[in-house]
Amino acid sequence: MRHMSRTLPTFRAGALTAALFAISAAVSACSIGGDERGHGGQAQQAEGDVGAWSPASLSEVDGVPVATLRSAIQQRLDGKRPQEIEDEAWEHTKRLYKRFQGTPLWFDKSGVDNDRAEALTNAVLNASDDGLRMDVYPVAELAQTLSVIRQAKRPTAEQIADADVLLTAAYASIGEDFLTGQVDPRKVSQSWHIEANDENVDSALVRTLTKEPLDKAIAAMRPTGEDYAGLQKQLERYRGIVSKGGWKPVPEGKALKRGDADTPARLAALRARLAAEGIEVPAASSADAANPAPAGGTSATPARRTQSAGATFDAGLAAALAHFQALHAIAVDSQLGKETLDALNVPAEYRLGQIAANLERMRWMPRSLGQQYIYVNVPAFHLTAYDKGEPALDMKVIVGQEYEDKSTPVFADSMETVVFRPYWNVTPDIQAKEIEPKLASNPGYLAANDMEYFNDGGQQRIRQRPGPKNSLGLVKFLFPNDFNIYLHDTPNRELFDKDVRAFSHGCIRVEKPAELAQWVLGWDAARVDAAMHDGKDNQSVKLPHKIPVYITYATTFIRDGELHFGNDLYHRDDELVKAIATGAVPSSATVKAVEQLKAIAKKA
Repeated sequence: MRHMSRTLPTFRAGALTAALFAISAAVSACSIGGDERGHGGQAQQAEGDVGAWSPASLSEVDGVPVATLRSAIQQRLDGKRPQEIEDEAWEHTKRLYKRFQGTPLWFDKSGVDNDRAEALTNAVLNASDDGLRMDVYPVAELAQTLSVIRQAKRPTAEQIADADVLLTAAYASIGEDFLTGQVDPRKVSQSWHIEANDENVDSALVRTLTKEPLDKAIAAMRPTGEDYAGLQKQLERYRGIVSKGGWKPVPEGKALKRGDADTPARLAALRARLAAEGIEVPAASSADAANPAPAGGTSATPARRTQSAGATFDAGLAAALAHFQALHAIAVDSQLGKETLDALNVPAEYRLGQIAANLERMRWMPRSLGQQYIYVNVPAFHLTAYDKGEPALDMKVIVGQEYEDKSTPVFADSMETVVFRPYWNVTPDIQAKEIEPKLASNPGYLAANDMEYFNDGGQQRIRQRPGPKNSLGLVKFLFPNDFNIYLHDTPNRELFDKDVRAFSHGCIRVEKPAELAQWVLGWDAARVDAAMHDGKDNQSVKLPHKIPVYITYATTFIRDGELHFGNDLYHRDDELVKAIATGAVPSSATVKAVEQLKAIAKKA
């Protein structure tokens, strides 16, 4: 992972409008085409195209023998790396040339291979669409170097080598960023333990470079699918919001519920704030103003009946606020309380940064998750089981509490076993901090909760016997990992009715344990029900085949076609948003360099 040695930029609300409009205009003419950028199916499309490229047959470039060019390229590789290219990308560049015997990779017999060079420069120009920081690519140097080649009647071996090596370095840099992300999650407090890619980056770069058409092959290195494409579209939408000045905060004031009166200015600010995010806000209701009815259904006071429409928190405004709450992981009560006001007043620039940050998190994930897998998004309190790439089962989950020793980490492993009617072996930490203090004040605590002591390698441990009181419910799902995290049932079904579901010690409670057992084992409902209710205690059943489980952390995501901002339970967004800031909002210098490269790249 690269780029973390650079000073991390911060958001500045001023001077964003010109930069955002300019970057959009600069890259729009260089798009690969339509909706193909990063959308689902693109990887298959690139794989399915017939054709392979190889530089092996190249004997000369514009009259310069290939042997002379190989020598010039090696001399350039032995020299200083380009300023914007990090050490790791430079090493990838050297290994690429070693794989192709030092032959030029971006030239044909007549000069610059226009189709391949354009495919690469378009990828660099469009990197902003992925929320990638473009100031880490040699955009200005590419423009200058290509300009020299374009203008020279007979470029020298050194000029050709300089251009070819710089193009290859840019390719290696953006390819690695697509494959593994730009930011090292270990350096921005993410508690992230999933390897970004399940294949060697060098192998992926070589394989991609030999595919035709190259534009589709490069695009397929980024995450594909509707989720990534959806966030790309939202990144563009929020850039538009920010470029227009974002939104103004809603003034502080009293909490409001339907029918309450407030100043016209504050309620107008609330309406404007919701509308700025794209939430439809009905016009102020004269009927509600004339006879406002609080949510509890009691009649309004005479004082309230005298309020004008613009000064009443009416039904339409309450409904719009409820929609906002649903999209921001806030308990939906249609009331303007402190949590909702705080969420409304998060700047648009920060929301834009969150979208870019979560595009980066998606790049940290392996490209292939498998044919059958389980995907848990902790901030969304949601589990989805996939079969052949399509959702087969989804459900609510309860995750770890907002404490360092109880938070749910990000990791991946493979489910191997289902245990019906399990014991709950209380961890030593919970036993010491929670169970034994209760037992000291209430000697009957163990019996009342179906608990008992047992010997565990000479240690006196506490466990809870199988049955309806068991904290793991009637089934648990094991995927061995270093964190002692697993999925399980729970007797506390009422907690699934909560909007924010962070109540566990780190393990994940599932809303539909029987359905999940059916899915992972391939059993029918009757067989699972019998095992859960009438089977023997602590019965372990091996899965027919291991199923990958991904426990992830995404604070922006697309659900039912709408952008949701999840609950940043463990406060992991701030550092990542700061690190990716110029990916969300390119600097004016980057915009200028992009425009220069676009102009050069379009010349034949």
